[in-house]
Amino acid sequence: MDIDTIHTIQATLYVILTGICVVLLYGYIYHLYSSEKKGTRDYEKYANIALDDELDSKPLETTSPWEKKKNKGESA
Repeated sequence: MDIDTIHTIQATLYVILTGICVVLLYGYIYHLYSSEKKGTRDYEKYANIALDDELDSKPLETTSPWEKKKNKGESA
């Protein structure tokens, strides 16, 4: 295998991996946008965690793991 073949393989893999990373990034951005639009998550609350970092501040989500299972219809 000569050096030109190695450079071609390296360039091809670089383009493929960059494309995969771009697709994953846009998929994650779409997930964040759609869940914010549906109202299932409010990511602005999570963004304020750094600003509201007190011991007596209220938790963002008050559901326990047992309540989540109860809401899904599973038995605890």
